Amino acid sequence: MNSTPIITDTHTHLYSEEFDQDRDEMIQRAIDAGITRFFIPAIDAAATQSMYDLEKNYPENIFLMMGLHPTYVKDNYLEELAHVETELSKRKFYAVGEIGIDLYWDKTHLKEQQIAFKRQIQLAKQYKLPIVIHCREAFDEIFDVLEEEKSDDLFGIFHCFSGTLEQAERAISYNMKLGIGGVVTFKNGKIDQFLSQIDLKHIVLETDSPYLAPIPYRGKRNESSYLVNVIAKLSDIYEVSAEEIAVITTQNSKDVFGI
Repeated sequence: MNSTPIITDTHTHLYSEEFDQDRDEMIQRAIDAGITRFFIPAIDAAATQSMYDLEKNYPENIFLMMGLHPTYVKDNYLEELAHVETELSKRKFYAVGEIGIDLYWDKTHLKEQQIAFKRQIQLAKQYKLPIVIHCREAFDEIFDVLEEEKSDDLFGIFHCFSGTLEQAERAISYNMKLGIGGVVTFKNGKIDQFLSQIDLKHIVLETDSPYLAPIPYRGKRNESSYLVNVIAKLSDIYEVSAEEIAVITTQNSKDVFGI
């Protein structure tokens, strides 16, 4: 019986072409570090097959989401949403994600992003699934939609949470856990200043790899094994052991994803 606690990466793009040269080795490094559960967000229809391939290769470790990422909401978004609906009807997923609003890169499709976000929240409710939210420079817009959709069957994760304490509390009020990753290790990340005021029961771990690598890898390619650096930082912030961080956050991920 292995007593090392299981660590869960609730958000990692393991199918990314950034890993094409060494995907299996990279996943093995994570597994060797105790990270054995990987939740994989969808981006758009083009990513679907590579997600299924990944799941086939690691059936014990890989858990897939289905959704349309807000920065991929373009003129053909209705076609993309139809793909999401079709896939959800065909097989088991563990969340609808990543979905939301992103006004950092492009504001021209805000209306379409809002429609897509809302529609996908409704799909999540229909399938009794959590949502995984992508929010960039769009807290007010996201909260407007959540306010309209709030209910007992609205729940999930606010991925890569980077807001204020007040925004964290509001996200939690909509049955969201906060996805905490590399940003918590950044000098200018800010969330480390108030995180200890938020109960660990509201926190899940994520890397968002290949993006947002924690210190000391900031600016380089991120990978799931680097979650141990995030855990070390949270261990400092909460003044509890790394093991306890792992146990609590994995349990939180089970509460959200149902597995």
